[in-house]
Amino acid sequence: MGKRRGARELALKFLYQTEFNPENREDQMELFCERADTHPEVTEFMKLLIDKVFAQSEEVDIKLKKFSDHWALERMSMVDRNILRLGISELLFLTSTPPKVVINEAVEIAKKFGSDDSPDFINGILDKVFKETLKNASAKLVK
Repeated sequence: MGKRRGARELALKFLYQTEFNPENREDQMELFCERADTHPEVTEFMKLLIDKVFAQSEEVDIKLKKFSDHWALERMSMVDRNILRLGISELLFLTSTPPKVVINEAVEIAKKFGSDDSPDFINGILDKVFKETLKNASAKLVK
């Protein structure tokens, strides 16, 4: 497993943990990283992903609601919801990774941590977000 995949998986685990205990996120992060005992590059990317998810949580959840076709956030599994939050955050706010890679990574993580339906669900929503984002970015360039 590559460092970035490892960072994404750790970010998912941390987001899952914070669903149960949203208080003292910084303290939790410190303890989580100590327990993970992983390469500093992995920890650094994981923190970047998590920071983006929380810093842009409102916009990320708006996109998630918009593209999830009648799925309330509360009805989604916590794993799927957090994989989607990570994927949307990375697509929209960390543009150094190609979108197709972000989507593929999210699908692979969904295969590992989600249900049998998770990979298709994750792929469909992230693909819609990508296409909408790409369409809007292209339209702005044309103007």
